[in-house]
Amino acid sequence: MRDFANITLHDPIGSESPGNALDRFWVSLLKDPRDLPFVHLTLRISFTLVPLTILLFLTQGWVWWLVFAAHFYLGHLYFKGPFGLMLHCAIHRPLFKSDYVFLNNYLPWFLAPFFGHTPETYRAHHIGMHHAENNLEPDGSCTMGYQRDSFKDFSKYVGRFLLFGVYDMYQYHSKLNRKFFTTRILAGEIFFYSMVIILCFVNFTAAFWAFIFPLFVFRVVAMLGNWSQHSFVDAEDPGNAYKNSGTCINHKYNHKCWNDGYHISHHILPHLHWTEHPQHLIDKSQEYAENKALVFEDLDFLRIFLLLMAKNYDKLADHVVNINGTFESKEEIIALMKERTAKILVPESVPA
Repeated sequence: MRDFANITLHDPIGSESPGNALDRFWVSLLKDPRDLPFVHLTLRISFTLVPLTILLFLTQGWVWWLVFAAHFYLGHLYFKGPFGLMLHCAIHRPLFKSDYVFLNNYLPWFLAPFFGHTPETYRAHHIGMHHAENNLEPDGSCTMGYQRDSFKDFSKYVGRFLLFGVYDMYQYHSKLNRKFFTTRILAGEIFFYSMVIILCFVNFTAAFWAFIFPLFVFRVVAMLGNWSQHSFVDAEDPGNAYKNSGTCINHKYNHKCWNDGYHISHHILPHLHWTEHPQHLIDKSQEYAENKALVFEDLDFLRIFLLLMAKNYDKLADHVVNINGTFESKEEIIALMKERTAKILVPESVPA
């Protein structure tokens, strides 16, 4: 374990300043000038991945394979994480001022489908259901009813989401009479699948790699992320964000993906700007300590997932940050993690 008193946070706490006239133009449209990096990322994707997708439909032979390689690298290995977490930030805190609110549709309705997102369903799921229910029973992505260090249970979790995730989410909002979300879910799903069906008649191979395969990858990765973020849940206090989430600090993932490792503070203050999460940990360190919150240094959620699947609690414990002397020993940390990954019986728990 690592002593918080000896740790210096290196995760992003600021944002780049406008460097030229074009930057100053974009800042004049943004609600928060700290979101200028999102504009830069959006432009890079728009002028690289989007043209490459078009070329997938237009080229043949060895040229097509070159385009495919570049498209696969940018879409799945380079841009996927930063884009997904930029979209995440943008649904919590819309990027553009009210006079330019139409620009807020560019990410979910135009760029998101290139990464396997059906428009509006991510917002309906994440804002409308996941945060509203805080990983408790009504949340369609709730992890409580699963043994969270079991690959078998993770497979059940992902399989259920792939088959019924959108349906469950639609039913959730429908029962609550939330027409704002139900109409947008339907509109986004119809738009995406109609577009894909049409493009399949144009060029099935291109449509598969450009839109169908990314849809599958995104939904699996999204559930893997949610599983890891909510693997450690206190059965006695599952609605407490300090006790049902984890946080990752001092990892390159936070620089690439807008401090997404700070999941505890994200559930406590869902609209906190991405640059402010490290300071929240510092300011509220005593609350973290009192709740025995699990904070990991130099791990990201993918590595946490892999270590959990290997049941390598010893390695996980090596990365746990001991805040204000919360834990007396490594053995205490391991015991707590095992307790918080155990399946919790809930009324709507998955079948054994």
